[in-house]
Amino acid sequence: MITQNKATLAFNSDQGLKQIKIRTPQAFSFAETLHYLKRSPLECMHVVEEERVYKLLMIEGRQTIVKIHENEEGMIQVDFEMDSPGTESAYRKVAKYIVEWFDLETDLRPFYEMAEKDKFLDGLTKSFHGLRVIGVPDLFEALCWSVIGQQVNLPFAYTVKRRFVEAYGRSVEWDGHTFWLFPKPQDIISLKVEDLKQLKFTSRKAEYILGLAEMMANGSLTKESLLEDQQYAEQLLLSIRGIGPWSAHYVMMRCLRDHSAFPIGDAGLQNALKKLLGREKKPAPEEIRKLFSRWENWEAYAVFYLWRSLSE
Repeated sequence: MITQNKATLAFNSDQGLKQIKIRTPQAFSFAETLHYLKRSPLECMHVVEEERVYKLLMIEGRQTIVKIHENEEGMIQVDFEMDSPGTESAYRKVAKYIVEWFDLETDLRPFYEMAEKDKFLDGLTKSFHGLRVIGVPDLFEALCWSVIGQQVNLPFAYTVKRRFVEAYGRSVEWDGHTFWLFPKPQDIISLKVEDLKQLKFTSRKAEYILGLAEMMANGSLTKESLLEDQQYAEQLLLSIRGIGPWSAHYVMMRCLRDHSAFPIGDAGLQNALKKLLGREKKPAPEEIRKLFSRWENWEAYAVFYLWRSLSE
């Protein structure tokens, strides 16, 4: 057993046994995690089957397919279906990815204590207890998804993302499924706007994606620099062509783990609030800001629980 912050990793690769066990915090629901990950049949970045999540990862230059499930001990168990990572540092990187993906290092007790005293959040946190903000750890993927999702419905956004991934990502065939890695900035910087328009990108969105790829490929935009200062991160993101307040806060929420971020203009959020408040019309931005002021520093979690309420 090797302790890494709040997660306990059990490494055992002897005699062909290849797995990691991650001890989860008390306020964690694998069932809620699966519910989110299964939200679209068009999702191409992972596969969910029989309460198990399968995902292709690139770790230290080596491709590996992981099977993630909850074992009898209540821990997250990660089995390596294709190749084991090979080194202890690679095992740690796999574990780190999953811990970040499921936001396992966030202590939700302050959020739940606040929610217990709030007439709007109390019911949501009781109904979906253990739900965590499922992230997008890769910055380029998070940025692309935030651009693709601008002003379109969710099924169409998933369709465009799938076309993009299948056109320019890398894949592995295993056990009757095709598993994909998201395209890297270096994979698409030589593309033209017309190449992406063939995948149903608008001209503007194609330009935005290619601009983001150039920034990341030349090192002027990195996840590490954004993580150094949250205020700087928001300012830098908003200075990028194609990244407005919705996209910036989406990336801050899902990739940079800024729990005070929330995309106020999100249609799903507005519909959830309309339902929660028992209104016929969506609340105005001023009312949304006033409501969220009572959830200071936990806005991202409030958004995620509100999104979850739409699928009830």
